[in-house]
Amino acid sequence: MKDICILGIETSCDETSAAVLKGDNLLSNVISSQIDIHRRFGGVVPEIASRNHLTAILPVIDEALQKAGVTKSDIDAIAVTYGAGLVGALLVGVSAAKALAYSLNVPLYAVNHIEAHIAANYISTPDLKPPFLAVVASGGHTGVCLVDGFNKFTMLASTTDDAIGEAFDKVARAVGLPYPGGPEIDKLARQGAPNIKFVERKHKSAELSYSGLKTAVINYLHTMEQRGQKPVLEDVCASFQHTAVDMLADVAVATVKKSGIKTVVAAGGVSANSYLRDKLKTECEALGCEVHFPPMSLCTDNAAMVAIRAKHMIAEGVSPAGLNLNAKSYLKIEGN
Repeated sequence: MKDICILGIETSCDETSAAVLKGDNLLSNVISSQIDIHRRFGGVVPEIASRNHLTAILPVIDEALQKAGVTKSDIDAIAVTYGAGLVGALLVGVSAAKALAYSLNVPLYAVNHIEAHIAANYISTPDLKPPFLAVVASGGHTGVCLVDGFNKFTMLASTTDDAIGEAFDKVARAVGLPYPGGPEIDKLARQGAPNIKFVERKHKSAELSYSGLKTAVINYLHTMEQRGQKPVLEDVCASFQHTAVDMLADVAVATVKKSGIKTVVAAGGVSANSYLRDKLKTECEALGCEVHFPPMSLCTDNAAMVAIRAKHMIAEGVSPAGLNLNAKSYLKIEGN
């Protein structure tokens, strides 16, 4: 059986991406970022994101095919992120994928964005096989997922409100840092000390919640302003980052102990955070776990992760989507 050639497409937020995967070989992974466009607004503006996807999608697909050295007739399957994300942005990718699947007469695979982030680890760690635990840390999802098979996912713990990435972005905006806020907080936090207690944590393995932490940081900044005092932003960032990451790491450690699974991976944009990487590696390796992180290029949204996710769907006979596929702004982990 020949190696299947998959074209992956990703447009869930502010990156337009296309990638070509043939068998186990990633032939291309092209990403067109809108960061500079949205930075002037302090965050992603959905309508602007959608319009920029419209202008970028076809050139990005063409570039991915060219870099891979293949033509459209070489493509055996199309894979696209259909949720979760900004619905207008998702629709651009879904529409392009459906049109290509129809015109090329190839199957279309609907990919869950978070499952794709987890699957990015198969690219950077080719020997990785389930079962393992995935610590999901992104702008829309946060928690610990049991990956019990290539197509079997179960969320064991998740945030009850805001995601960790959303908290990073909102705190960054509150302290006056540019978008995207996560890398900026990480940078300042390295120069500060985690000496501010924003919230009282009574139980280390309690449910994840970031709304209260985000509000506490904003209230602290307002209080300092009302007193005519200037906060030490490096300390604010360090204190917030340590608290936010420690919450997730503690839940991950508790899940490792309860499940007995000794392989842990990180997934999502916040998995690029230096303190999260250090904390997870230290805490989980102390329990005898192997810990894997995708490279920075595969932490943010990209189409390579979409293609590798589809590869495992195809290998185990997951049914392709119909041409009536629609975008979904909200989507849970639902692979079985």
